[in-house]
Amino acid sequence: MLRLSWGFKPALGAMSTKQDYYSILGIPRDADESQVKRAYRAMAMKYHPDKNPGDPDAERNFKNASEAYEVLRDPEKRRIYDSYGHEGLDRTGFHGFSNVDDIFSAFGDIFGGFFGGDVFGERFGRGAGPPRGRSLRVAVEIDLREAARGVTRKVEISRRERCGECSGTGEAGGGGRSTCRYCGGRGRVVQNQGWLRVATTCPNCAGRGSVIANPCSKCSGNGLEHKKREISITVPAGVESGQQMRLSGEGDYGENGAPPGDLYVQIHVKEHPLFERHGDDVIFRMPISFTQAALGDEVEVPTIWGKSTLRISEGTQSGSTFRLKGEGMPALQNGRKGDEIVVVIVDVPRKLSARQRELLQELAATEKKNITPQRRRFFETVKDYLKNL
Repeated sequence: MLRLSWGFKPALGAMSTKQDYYSILGIPRDADESQVKRAYRAMAMKYHPDKNPGDPDAERNFKNASEAYEVLRDPEKRRIYDSYGHEGLDRTGFHGFSNVDDIFSAFGDIFGGFFGGDVFGERFGRGAGPPRGRSLRVAVEIDLREAARGVTRKVEISRRERCGECSGTGEAGGGGRSTCRYCGGRGRVVQNQGWLRVATTCPNCAGRGSVIANPCSKCSGNGLEHKKREISITVPAGVESGQQMRLSGEGDYGENGAPPGDLYVQIHVKEHPLFERHGDDVIFRMPISFTQAALGDEVEVPTIWGKSTLRISEGTQSGSTFRLKGEGMPALQNGRKGDEIVVVIVDVPRKLSARQRELLQELAATEKKNITPQRRRFFETVKDYLKNL
């Protein structure tokens, strides 16, 4: 998106007397897109000129609400307005709507949407002409190591592109185009539904404003045909399963030069046999022997980046955790890595050799003679509890 910068500050004496757009719609300054849409819809219904014939106040409120919506629904206009107010918008050449017809012309089918379908979907509010191309979706599966490092994948999609037979014109050999008589070339027709005037896409020319005398037999005159394409998708490091990427303009082409849709890529990260992700940290569960836990040890553990050395402390209990700094996943926002958390589980052998049994029995005998203070307190607590049953 082209971002504009303005090297001026409005003088106090030149401040606009226009009403604040947020106040007009009755929304907070941090309102999201859906709040802006709902607020405008309610005001447009209330002050629509066909519902309030001959009421100048209603018409003025309708125009003010439409102007506010036109600015606050557009990210770039809204940014300029938030930074520089009405004066900033004046510098861009935006001066609102001079009359109600301008509003109907700018918003196209939007008022028809009030009575069914997607009120503010992609088809509405774009003026005359065919709608933009349809957006497409595709799923990409990667493993945890690829999610940590980032990866480029190629996917095959089928999308509508310019027809190879007519080069996207929709015409087959002469005849050209003629103005649609049904809508007079406007691409829209206006119908009265009770008190409301509804603008809808012309059913005869599908919003093009013109009709083809000799349509192309391959694309039936819409100028598009299905083609398979291989798209390269760069998945950034740190992506999580379920996140979605948007590739602008990689969807279906629009008819008659209308802008293309987008390609949405759904990311799925496969479960790893060793690691479990928790945010930017990675959990690794490692079994150790009784002697390693009792005596301590130095072991080599895997990480998503390779391997690392871990020192197990003497007397480590089952379920104890050790943290390997910077061995986790990178944050998607800044690349800062989380940690790997090693959870040790003491593995008790199910079968013992004769010698192992003999040694453990000797150990058990010493434990009865040398009870630790912690175990002594525990057994005394149990003894008192049983005594009072």
